[in-house]
Amino acid sequence: MGHDMPVQGTTPEPVGDPQWVAWTLRRLSGSPFRAKFRLSDADRAYARAKGRATIDRHAHEMLRTRVGGAQPIKDGKQTPWKGHPVFAAQHATATCCRGCIMRWHRIPKGRALTDAEVNRLAALVMAWIDRDLRDHPAQPEPPAEIVKSTTSQPKAAPTASMEPLF
Repeated sequence: MGHDMPVQGTTPEPVGDPQWVAWTLRRLSGSPFRAKFRLSDADRAYARAKGRATIDRHAHEMLRTRVGGAQPIKDGKQTPWKGHPVFAAQHATATCCRGCIMRWHRIPKGRALTDAEVNRLAALVMAWIDRDLRDHPAQPEPPAEIVKSTTSQPKAAPTASMEPLF
């Protein structure tokens, strides 16, 4: 939606996909608007529960159906802000609408994305999701006996002699 302009890199755009993904993530991190996005706890849990292969399939499907056409329906407003890990990632990676894709990734509007372009943008989305999940590791569930023992007993009133909690 034109919230910011691409941050110009000091090196030319790499040709290979893995190098391009890393280079593009660095460029995007220089944008205050793009850098503020994070997955919600619910999105992280969903991504971990579904697994990488399913989320990657969703990324391909969403890119193809929501922004892949020559004239996407409601372009600029078609990607929700939340509700799926791919949605947050699309905003963070400027793959949310054809205007952002044109400004940040130099793919012109008015024509359908090629399969290679969808694959490249999906790789970027997935790398962003992978990084967010890596930066926010899953919290292990406490053992059931600990949860049971803390919920079944009344809490003691605090006293001056109690040990600090931290």
